[in-house]
Amino acid sequence: METGTGLVRSLESLRDLDYQNWQVVAYREGPARPGAPITLRIVSYPGRVRLDHPTSLEVRAGRRQWRLEDITLASAKLSGDNRAAAAEFDLTPLLADLRLNRPLRLQLPGVFVELPVPPYVVAEWRSLATAAVPPLPYEP
Repeated sequence: METGTGLVRSLESLRDLDYQNWQVVAYREGPARPGAPITLRIVSYPGRVRLDHPTSLEVRAGRRQWRLEDITLASAKLSGDNRAAAAEFDLTPLLADLRLNRPLRLQLPGVFVELPVPPYVVAEWRSLATAAVPPLPYEP
């Protein structure tokens, strides 16, 4: 988990079942608090895959399923990026519903069929809402 000014994030590189690598970033901006909004950003390597918006992210954990809303176009930084190599989703409803650090299976229709997320990554995501942002070092 990495921290910065008002930002706490978990950054991982995961491989889908077709052996394509994806950068998966879950982050929270602002102060730590239970129920703080957590955003999930999925990034392909530019030029490899073009992500269309809006496309909901489908998530499975055993028999449980969720559909996460695509919020990419709400981001000024991503909506103006013509590479279309990233998508963002509201991860908060999923994290509020999880009680254990279970492995997840992500599916982005038309992009990848299954992207496995191991339990240690789920644990990091769940900790983001309450993780403290360390103060910046003093610079005279």
